[in-house]
Amino acid sequence: MSATGIDFEAVFRALPGAVALLGKDLVFADANEAYLRLSGRTREEVLGRYLFDVFPDNPDDPAASGMRNLHASLCRVAASGEADSMALQRYDVEDPDRPGTWEERYWSPVNVPVFGPDGSVALVLHRVEEVTELIRARGTRSGGERARVLEAELYTRARELQELNQRLRDAHAREREVALHLQEAMLPEPDPLGHHSAAVRYRPATGSLNVCGDWYDLFDLPGRRYTAVAVGDVVGHGLRAAGVMGQLRSALSAASRVAAGPAQALEVLGLYARFVKGAESTTAVSVFIDWSGHTLTYSSAGHPPPVLCAPDGTVTFLDLATDPPLGARPEHVTRPQSRTGFTEGSTLVLYTDGLVERRHEDIDIGLRRLADSVVRHRAADPESLADALLTDLVPPAGITDDTALVVLRL
Repeated sequence: MSATGIDFEAVFRALPGAVALLGKDLVFADANEAYLRLSGRTREEVLGRYLFDVFPDNPDDPAASGMRNLHASLCRVAASGEADSMALQRYDVEDPDRPGTWEERYWSPVNVPVFGPDGSVALVLHRVEEVTELIRARGTRSGGERARVLEAELYTRARELQELNQRLRDAHAREREVALHLQEAMLPEPDPLGHHSAAVRYRPATGSLNVCGDWYDLFDLPGRRYTAVAVGDVVGHGLRAAGVMGQLRSALSAASRVAAGPAQALEVLGLYARFVKGAESTTAVSVFIDWSGHTLTYSSAGHPPPVLCAPDGTVTFLDLATDPPLGARPEHVTRPQSRTGFTEGSTLVLYTDGLVERRHEDIDIGLRRLADSVVRHRAADPESLADALLTDLVPPAGITDDTALVVLRL
């Protein structure tokens, strides 16, 4: 029984639709009664066994592709955490009472991820609806030769749709690869900051086109008394987001070199963003570090707050100068700016929301998780700390949004 008093195991068994639960290794974890009846198998014949050992392709059909298509869909769902509704599939099934006799069957499968407590894919729910009788009924009404024509046409259209979907996935994968190379070229390692150490990281979203909108920047301002550090996040993904990101990163870098402070730099960026298609609702945060005065001056355009961790483990979120994202206001308004002191040996962490935001979770939970991790690893050097943060905060299934990260020892 669950906390609601509902016996979900009984509900699963009673579902009228045919449903099986598979591990990420595609081994049966469970199957409801409708699935067992439809497949002609007993629970003992499926539980704990590999799906395609129980249901292999018809060896007498050299064109059989049901197993290959289903395998690709299930693996894609397990890797991406996204549901997949498959096109109509012909997938013959061996008659359990007559070994070696294969029955021509048609199916409409849907595969859905089931997430565990840590947010990663724990199981894949495989739901099937048999449409064999529907195809045969259409054929019976239409008569002999026409029946075969209609059946072949329906199956051919389904296979064409499956192949089209695969070509689209391949095209998306190629665009993702090009966008990542462009992102890499526009986010080089920062120049040395004197005796101050820093680390930067960029992590693309796992198995997704939701990449290439995040950026970081880190450089000494003229005179070398100040260092400017910034991160930003463009709404969108792929090549277009990478192009917008490059323009905004360059504009903020140029503005920061002549601005009186981070607020003014973000004001200039906001005015520029009005003329860049795709820059709307971009978030960014900028921090000017005064090394001799031991102060941080910061301003945020709708971005998650940087984290300042003192050597004793005291954590401060730099959240006192937050304004809406770029282009959110129709008129120009002076952006807020705040200042705080820091102790030598403190750690400053800037990041984008992919590091802390999780599906179906309040962002405050992610911020607390980040703060706890920074405190736990605060004695580590920036390179080690950056790696530790990614280890602690990136779920086993990977992140669903790209992430930029900057760690500085003050």
